[in-house]
Amino acid sequence: MQIQWLGQSCFKIQVKSSLGETTIVTDPFSEGYGLKLPRLTADIVTVSHDHKDHSDLSKIKGATENQTPFIVKGPGEYEIKNVFVRGLPASHDDESGKKLGSNIIYLIRAEGITIVHLGDLGQKELTPQQLEYIEETDILLIPVGGKYTINGAEAATLVSQIEPRIVIPMHYKIPGLNVDIETADKFVKEMGNHKEEMDKLKISKKDLPQEDTKLILLKV
Repeated sequence: MQIQWLGQSCFKIQVKSSLGETTIVTDPFSEGYGLKLPRLTADIVTVSHDHKDHSDLSKIKGATENQTPFIVKGPGEYEIKNVFVRGLPASHDDESGKKLGSNIIYLIRAEGITIVHLGDLGQKELTPQQLEYIEETDILLIPVGGKYTINGAEAATLVSQIEPRIVIPMHYKIPGLNVDIETADKFVKEMGNHKEEMDKLKISKKDLPQEDTKLILLKV
């Protein structure tokens, strides 16, 4: 499995199975935010909510000619090319969506690894039902930039609840991004300042950490 961060909440995830390679893209963003999304091909695209920095499908083509990606935009269970996807209802703010609306948490399972993408989660606490669904998370993709989502300290608290093997922050200020949110510094500090930086994460089930959660910062 290979995971590449493209900025904001957008990841390109490539997995292999008996059916060949499958590419998943999460929360593709539109132009106007200071970052440029390359043209992508994908088998599956997940969209956590309809804001333009999470839902621009215009640059994504199907993985093969004359094919369109399978788009997941809401709650439910799906299986595409040996990839299992479950969408869980959540809130974009800490007032049950009254300010910013709804958000979808996605659980993605492939190659025996469970990835959870929290989208633009604004809830400071997860419900018991949400925690039950994602309690066996291997890799957690979590927003940390605050303002529109949980901030670094709140994200660190959720990490301690979920206890993933690997945590990768997203939706935070990086060079070029013109969205007014915080950097990942507060989150990294709350996590004990132990981090590993890399361009892409290449991981298999047998390589997952077995004890403490590993913090990985992916470069764009």
